[in-house]
Amino acid sequence: MKVKICGITDVETGVAAAQYGADAIGFVFAESKRRVSIEKAQEIIAYLPKEVYKVGVFVNETRDVIEKIASTVGLTHIQLHGDETALFSESLSLKVIKSISFQGNESLEALADFPSDFILLDSPKGKYRGGNGTVFNWSEVNPHLIKRQKVILAGGLHADNLEEAIKIIRPFMVDVSSGVETDGKKDLKKIKTFIEKAKSTPVGR
Repeated sequence: MKVKICGITDVETGVAAAQYGADAIGFVFAESKRRVSIEKAQEIIAYLPKEVYKVGVFVNETRDVIEKIASTVGLTHIQLHGDETALFSESLSLKVIKSISFQGNESLEALADFPSDFILLDSPKGKYRGGNGTVFNWSEVNPHLIKRQKVILAGGLHADNLEEAIKIIRPFMVDVSSGVETDGKKDLKKIKTFIEKAKSTPVGR
Protein backbone atom coordinates (compact mmCIF):
# COMPACT_ATOMS: atom_id res chain seq x y z
CA MET A 1 0.00 0.00 0.00
CA LYS A 2 1.35 3.37 -1.02
CA VAL A 3 1.18 6.28 1.42
CA LYS A 4 0.91 10.05 1.00
CA ILE A 5 1.69 12.31 3.95
CA CYS A 6 0.06 15.65 3.30
CA GLY A 7 0.47 19.09 4.81
CA ILE A 8 4.24 18.99 5.29
CA THR A 9 5.69 22.38 6.27
CA ASP A 10 9.27 21.69 7.40
CA VAL A 11 12.36 19.84 6.20
CA GLU A 12 12.75 17.55 9.21
CA THR A 13 9.23 16.13 8.90
CA GLY A 14 9.41 15.75 5.13
CA VAL A 15 12.74 13.92 5.25
CA ALA A 16 11.59 11.69 8.12
CA ALA A 17 8.35 10.77 6.31
CA ALA A 18 10.34 9.76 3.22
CA GLN A 19 12.77 7.74 5.33
CA TYR A 20 9.87 5.94 6.99
CA GLY A 21 8.61 4.90 3.56
CA ALA A 22 6.19 7.59 2.39
CA ASP A 23 5.62 7.35 -1.36
CA ALA A 24 4.24 10.88 -1.70
CA ILE A 25 4.60 14.15 0.19
CA GLY A 26 1.86 16.78 -0.08
CA PHE A 27 2.35 20.55 0.02
CA VAL A 28 -0.69 22.77 0.50
CA PHE A 29 -0.68 25.99 -1.52
CA ALA A 30 -4.31 26.84 -0.75
CA GLU A 31 -6.02 28.39 2.26
CA SER A 32 -5.24 26.05 5.15
CA LYS A 33 -3.61 25.96 8.55
CA ARG A 34 -1.00 23.79 6.81
CA ARG A 35 -0.31 26.21 3.97
CA VAL A 36 3.35 26.30 2.99
CA SER A 37 5.30 29.09 1.29
CA ILE A 38 6.85 28.56 -2.12
CA GLU A 39 10.31 29.10 -0.63
CA LYS A 40 9.80 26.55 2.14
CA ALA A 41 8.34 23.93 -0.22
CA GLN A 42 11.32 24.39 -2.52
CA GLU A 43 13.68 23.88 0.42
CA ILE A 44 11.91 20.72 1.62
CA ILE A 45 11.71 19.18 -1.86
CA ALA A 46 15.46 19.69 -2.34
CA TYR A 47 16.00 17.14 0.45
CA LEU A 48 13.51 14.53 -0.76
CA PRO A 49 14.42 11.39 -2.74
CA LYS A 50 13.80 11.58 -6.47
CA GLU A 51 11.30 8.71 -6.46
CA VAL A 52 8.97 10.30 -3.91
CA TYR A 53 5.95 12.07 -5.43
CA LYS A 54 5.94 15.80 -4.66
CA VAL A 55 2.28 16.81 -4.73
CA GLY A 56 1.07 20.41 -4.75
CA VAL A 57 -2.48 20.94 -3.44
CA PHE A 58 -4.46 23.77 -5.08
CA VAL A 59 -8.04 25.02 -4.79
CA ASN A 60 -9.51 26.94 -7.74
CA GLU A 61 -6.12 28.45 -8.57
CA THR A 62 -5.22 29.82 -12.01
CA ARG A 63 -3.27 27.64 -14.39
CA ASP A 64 -0.42 30.16 -14.60
CA VAL A 65 0.05 30.25 -10.83
CA ILE A 66 -0.06 26.45 -10.56
CA GLU A 67 2.47 25.96 -13.34
CA LYS A 68 4.79 28.63 -11.93
CA ILE A 69 4.76 27.12 -8.44
CA ALA A 70 5.15 23.59 -9.81
CA SER A 71 8.17 24.60 -11.86
CA THR A 72 9.76 26.67 -9.10
CA VAL A 73 9.54 24.14 -6.28
CA GLY A 74 9.84 20.92 -8.30
CA LEU A 75 6.42 19.31 -8.07
CA THR A 76 5.71 16.00 -9.81
CA HIS A 77 1.92 15.96 -9.31
CA ILE A 78 -0.84 18.56 -9.04
CA GLN A 79 -3.80 17.92 -6.75
CA LEU A 80 -6.95 19.82 -7.69
CA HIS A 81 -9.13 20.25 -4.64
CA GLY A 82 -11.67 22.76 -5.95
CA ASP A 83 -14.20 23.04 -8.76
CA GLU A 84 -11.72 22.67 -11.60
CA THR A 85 -13.09 21.50 -14.94
CA ALA A 86 -11.99 18.57 -17.07
CA LEU A 87 -10.61 21.02 -19.63
CA PHE A 88 -8.56 22.74 -16.92
CA SER A 89 -7.16 19.42 -15.74
CA GLU A 90 -6.16 18.45 -19.27
CA SER A 91 -4.33 21.75 -19.73
CA LEU A 92 -1.84 21.08 -16.94
CA SER A 93 1.67 19.86 -17.67
CA LEU A 94 2.02 17.41 -14.76
CA LYS A 95 0.07 14.38 -13.60
CA VAL A 96 -3.21 15.32 -11.91
CA ILE A 97 -4.89 14.08 -8.76
CA LYS A 98 -8.54 15.16 -8.72
CA SER A 99 -10.13 15.33 -5.29
CA ILE A 100 -13.77 14.36 -4.81
CA SER A 101 -15.65 15.15 -1.61
CA PHE A 102 -17.75 12.01 -1.34
CA GLN A 103 -21.41 12.90 -0.94
CA GLY A 104 -22.96 9.89 -2.61
CA ASN A 105 -22.42 7.80 -5.71
CA GLU A 106 -24.18 10.20 -8.09
CA SER A 107 -21.43 12.79 -7.75
CA LEU A 108 -18.84 10.04 -8.00
CA GLU A 109 -20.40 8.70 -11.18
CA ALA A 110 -20.40 12.18 -12.71
CA LEU A 111 -16.64 12.36 -12.28
CA ALA A 112 -15.88 8.76 -13.24
CA ASP A 113 -14.39 9.83 -16.57
CA PHE A 114 -12.67 12.97 -15.30
CA PRO A 115 -9.29 13.30 -17.07
CA SER A 116 -6.89 12.76 -14.19
CA ASP A 117 -4.24 10.22 -13.29
CA PHE A 118 -5.71 9.64 -9.82
CA ILE A 119 -9.00 10.24 -8.03
CA LEU A 120 -8.70 11.24 -4.38
CA LEU A 121 -11.76 10.22 -2.37
CA ASP A 122 -12.16 12.63 0.52
CA SER A 123 -14.75 13.51 3.15
CA PRO A 124 -17.41 16.16 2.49
CA LYS A 125 -16.10 19.72 2.68
CA GLY A 126 -15.61 21.39 6.07
CA LYS A 127 -13.96 24.71 6.85
CA TYR A 128 -11.34 23.89 4.24
CA ARG A 129 -11.60 21.79 1.08
CA GLY A 130 -9.53 19.04 2.67
CA GLY A 131 -7.57 18.14 5.76
CA ASN A 132 -10.59 18.37 8.03
CA GLY A 133 -9.91 15.03 9.68
CA THR A 134 -13.42 13.65 9.26
CA VAL A 135 -14.34 10.16 8.07
CA PHE A 136 -17.06 9.30 5.56
CA ASN A 137 -18.89 5.99 5.26
CA TRP A 138 -16.59 3.90 3.06
CA SER A 139 -19.23 1.19 2.68
CA GLU A 140 -21.47 3.58 0.76
CA VAL A 141 -18.97 3.88 -2.10
CA ASN A 142 -19.96 1.87 -5.18
CA PRO A 143 -16.71 0.05 -6.07
CA HIS A 144 -17.78 -0.26 -9.72
CA LEU A 145 -17.57 3.51 -10.10
CA ILE A 146 -13.96 3.70 -9.03
CA LYS A 147 -12.39 0.51 -10.33
CA ARG A 148 -11.03 2.19 -13.47
CA GLN A 149 -9.26 4.88 -11.50
CA LYS A 150 -6.20 4.76 -9.33
CA VAL A 151 -7.92 5.71 -6.11
CA ILE A 152 -6.26 7.62 -3.30
CA LEU A 153 -8.28 7.41 -0.10
CA ALA A 154 -8.29 10.37 2.31
CA GLY A 155 -10.52 11.77 5.01
CA GLY A 156 -9.98 11.15 8.70
CA LEU A 157 -7.61 8.21 8.34
CA HIS A 158 -5.38 7.24 11.27
CA ALA A 159 -3.55 4.12 12.43
CA ASP A 160 -6.60 2.68 14.17
CA ASN A 161 -9.07 2.83 11.26
CA LEU A 162 -6.61 2.36 8.41
CA GLU A 163 -6.93 -1.40 8.10
CA GLU A 164 -10.72 -1.27 7.82
CA ALA A 165 -10.56 1.54 5.25
CA ILE A 166 -8.09 -0.36 3.07
CA LYS A 167 -10.17 -3.54 3.31
CA ILE A 168 -13.34 -1.78 2.12
CA ILE A 169 -12.03 0.63 -0.53
CA ARG A 170 -8.88 -1.21 -1.62
CA PRO A 171 -7.20 1.98 -2.81
CA PHE A 172 -3.97 2.48 -4.69
CA MET A 173 -2.78 4.88 -2.00
CA VAL A 174 -3.88 6.25 1.37
CA ASP A 175 -3.53 9.95 2.23
CA VAL A 176 -3.20 11.31 5.75
CA SER A 177 -2.69 14.72 7.33
CA SER A 178 -4.49 15.40 10.62
CA GLY A 179 -4.39 11.68 11.50
CA VAL A 180 -0.62 11.92 12.05
CA GLU A 181 -0.70 15.13 14.07
CA THR A 182 -0.65 15.94 17.77
CA ASP A 183 -2.03 19.32 18.82
CA GLY A 184 -2.12 20.43 15.17
CA LYS A 185 1.50 19.56 14.39
CA LYS A 186 2.94 16.61 12.54
CA ASP A 187 4.02 13.87 14.94
CA LEU A 188 6.96 11.79 13.67
CA LYS A 189 5.99 8.78 15.78
CA LYS A 190 2.45 8.81 14.39
CA ILE A 191 3.77 9.18 10.84
CA LYS A 192 6.05 6.16 11.30
CA THR A 193 3.26 4.07 12.84
CA PHE A 194 0.78 5.01 10.09
CA ILE A 195 3.20 4.14 7.30
CA GLU A 196 4.17 0.83 8.89
CA LYS A 197 0.50 -0.08 9.38
CA ALA A 198 -0.37 0.81 5.77
CA LYS A 199 2.56 -1.13 4.34
CA SER A 200 1.69 -4.24 6.36
CA THR A 201 -2.04 -4.26 5.58
CA PRO A 202 -2.90 -6.70 2.76
CA VAL A 203 -5.09 -5.44 -0.05
CA GLY A 204 -7.45 -8.15 -1.27
CA ARG A 205 -8.44 -8.18 -4.93
